Amino acid sequence: MLNSPRILIVDDEKRIRTACREILTAEGYVVELAEDGAQAIVLIDKNYYDIVLVDLMMPVISGFEVIAQVKPLHPDIIFIVITGYATVEHSIKAMKSGAFDFIPKPFSPDQLRVVVSKAIEYNRALKDITNEKSRMRTLINHLGDGVMATDNQKKIVFANPKFLQLIGYQGEDVTGKTISQVLANEMMEGLIEKALVMPKDEFVELTEEWKKNEDVIAVRCVPFRDSLNRNVGTVNVLHDITTLKKIEQMKSDFVSLVSHEIRSPMNSVLAQIKVILDELAGPVTEKQKTILTRASKKIIALSEVASDLLDLAKIESGLISQEKEKLNITSMLKELVIFYTAKAQEKKVGLELQAVENLPDIIANPYNMEEVISNLISNALRYTPSQGHITVSTSVD
Repeated sequence: MLNSPRILIVDDEKRIRTACREILTAEGYVVELAEDGAQAIVLIDKNYYDIVLVDLMMPVISGFEVIAQVKPLHPDIIFIVITGYATVEHSIKAMKSGAFDFIPKPFSPDQLRVVVSKAIEYNRALKDITNEKSRMRTLINHLGDGVMATDNQKKIVFANPKFLQLIGYQGEDVTGKTISQVLANEMMEGLIEKALVMPKDEFVELTEEWKKNEDVIAVRCVPFRDSLNRNVGTVNVLHDITTLKKIEQMKSDFVSLVSHEIRSPMNSVLAQIKVILDELAGPVTEKQKTILTRASKKIIALSEVASDLLDLAKIESGLISQEKEKLNITSMLKELVIFYTAKAQEKKVGLELQAVENLPDIIANPYNMEEVISNLISNALRYTPSQGHITVSTSVD
């Protein structure tokens, strides 16, 4: 059977060795025999065994000595002690030596099966834990971000290679050192201190940006808690955002350039419209003035957008000034419905305004409100089929 547990029986009594092999082989285990401790040590050095059943009292090399010699070299081997001297003292001594369990002579086949089955389950659990730890360590070591864990004394428990690379550390193993011994960074040490004293009912990710020469590193820190919700350490993640910051700056520069280039022709168009409205280029009818005035307002609004885009610092910080004033929604709706009437007629769509005349004034930014309502009407026009009807209405709530 592939991957069957391998068991070594070590006993100076041939009868015991043979009986154990017959019982365990019938259970599907791969069983080998050794008639004394010296032979067992040789076999263990050559082969891998999941479980070793060893007689406690043997001539030349006892079971105690076998365990003492093998355990430091093969800590994953599980030892089960077999002895005819089933005393408490021997049991305690065997367990202290590293034995998993204790089975006294004489024992029944069922007793042997049970104790070996328990050992196999224990062995599998240990392997699962070891494999999981190995997978987790491999995963963390190959992450693109730096990861470091500390205990509640701010001593480093683990730091992956990327973390050490980002902080520029090239010394000896950092495990057991305090963060201040590895990196002189008050900001990061402050984040760790805040995380360690964070109240039980609070769990917040602490974040900062660390400017390291030409690089920009995002720092995140969270408390690590035990089953009783006590802060027993921290987990810290470093992410190099230098490239991202450069791309953001390039985007900002591009937007700034485009916005600046757009404003100049818009100002020229506004100047030309003003020349026409002032009748410096000849007489203008009232209807033409109305159309040109509306067009002028739209260009002014677009120019204001360009001005906002130019103010990159405010955009990034979210502090764009949105000045508010008293605003009459009804009059704004009338203007917008008149503005979109020509497009509605072109699509053969009815556009009607049913506005309450006594709507109270609101405090709002005129440009933002006009943008919202304009989007609603233009979307309605876009998705309403020919011969359809659009009603713009208002109410007081």
